[in-house]
Amino acid sequence: MALDFCGISKGLSDYARQLRKRLALRKEGQGFDYTGDNWRRRVEKIVDRIHPEKMHLRLNEIIDETLSARTLRFIREDAALPPFRAGQYVNLYIEIDGVITSRAYSISSPPGLAYIDLTIRRKQNGFVSNYLLDRAGIGDRFVSSGPAGQFYYEPLLNSNELVFIAGGSGITPFMSILLDFKSRNWPVKTHLIYGSRVLDDVIFKDKLNELSWDNTQLNYALALTEASEDFPVTGFISADLIRAHVGDLSDKTFMICGPNAMYDFVLKQLEHLGVPQHKIKRELYGPPEHVETEAGWPENVKATDCFEIEVVGQKKITASAGEPLLNSLERNGLKVRSLCRSGECSYCRAKLVSGRVFMPAHTGLREADRNFGYIHTCVAYPLSNMKIKL
Repeated sequence: MALDFCGISKGLSDYARQLRKRLALRKEGQGFDYTGDNWRRRVEKIVDRIHPEKMHLRLNEIIDETLSARTLRFIREDAALPPFRAGQYVNLYIEIDGVITSRAYSISSPPGLAYIDLTIRRKQNGFVSNYLLDRAGIGDRFVSSGPAGQFYYEPLLNSNELVFIAGGSGITPFMSILLDFKSRNWPVKTHLIYGSRVLDDVIFKDKLNELSWDNTQLNYALALTEASEDFPVTGFISADLIRAHVGDLSDKTFMICGPNAMYDFVLKQLEHLGVPQHKIKRELYGPPEHVETEAGWPENVKATDCFEIEVVGQKKITASAGEPLLNSLERNGLKVRSLCRSGECSYCRAKLVSGRVFMPAHTGLREADRNFGYIHTCVAYPLSNMKIKL
């Protein structure tokens, strides 16, 4: 099912035509009631086509990328796919052995196609990723959110030259952006530095080589941490590597996506190079794998410690200090609205009535939430017995 730009355009034209009619009926000194049911339904229908809250997807194809990663190709069954910005993500809702949960995955395909690709890498002890890689099959149906997120190229705000820094499966939003740039004849000069452990685990290896081959608009460098016969030179994405690959760093926008450990390292390298904060965009990449190693974690609490969580008006559960509170809530049958699962969107926030939690420094907690005692459960880790209100 192709993207229905004509249908969306017709809907907007109908909306504008109705608005002109209503404005023509206005009389001097009088207003007009725009809240009628028919009018509201028209507006809601148009908005839902462009920004659907949920989409019904069917798994249409499975593509092996590496030994640890696959691309799952989905088509939408309930309507045409909505427009989206290259670099955005969807939140995939899923039920596994009676547990209803979700995970946010960047779209790795470009806008304007009849399908969306989610490229998923196996995670050690991963709950959802391993289910999707091992048990999902062609024809399986899923529900997802509509496209969301702010990790995309914005020509009005970003520089005319971009530097992409990716690690592991953090290459997925960049692939969507690169393919989109290709379809638009490369509107902006782009540098890509991609870090991986070994050559066999480089996601989109052939596609990246093809995109960069004889392309003056894409400057691509691969950084591996383990040497091999085919790739004897290794190293991290250091300040020296960035400067050698990019050259003059002034007036460039840096976009980073990868594991939290990579952020901690790369951000320090960019600071050392004098790159200003407002020139750096980063995609939050889920909760940390080992939260007890995060700065500020209390020494007297172990990741294996468990605490009692009282959910006001619902039930009491037991939660581990080393696991995001949202995961514990879902495992115990509690439904919590969520989207990014990285601490940014605030969909999963809860009121902290009593008790203590740890939230990593990179959490995008709004100042208003902080002042009024709200936590983002997807990146909140219990440090004591707690009482919360969903």
